[in-house]
Amino acid sequence: MIFGIGTDICDIRRLRETYARRGERFAEKVLGPQEIEVFRYRLAKVEARGLSYLATRFSAKEAFSKAIGTGMRMPMTWRACEIVNARSGKPEIRLHGALAAWFEAQGLRAHVSVTDETDYAASFVVVETQEA
Repeated sequence: MIFGIGTDICDIRRLRETYARRGERFAEKVLGPQEIEVFRYRLAKVEARGLSYLATRFSAKEAFSKAIGTGMRMPMTWRACEIVNARSGKPEIRLHGALAAWFEAQGLRAHVSVTDETDYAASFVVVETQEA
């Protein structure tokens, strides 16, 4: 059964401006350990690809926080939620710490989709209860 649905759109141009002002600190606030490695790699190769990656992760975390109904309040934190890719390339949500414990205790499962174009990144998250 559906527990919650969240969607978000991020203007990559605004995110680029924020990154220009705050630099690596901004990325480190938003991205988890695995995400920051991918971000740095992509940013070093092609800056636009790195910033698009950051935008999709920002958007997906916003959508996830809406789907679970907490917004950006505990146990939800930027770094406790990572959007990682399976070997197939499919994006998946990986949770850490108190957020992971809370999510598991609720018996929830999440599905995420991310997309980006030149100026925008968008995400859609469905959270469902696991059948007993």
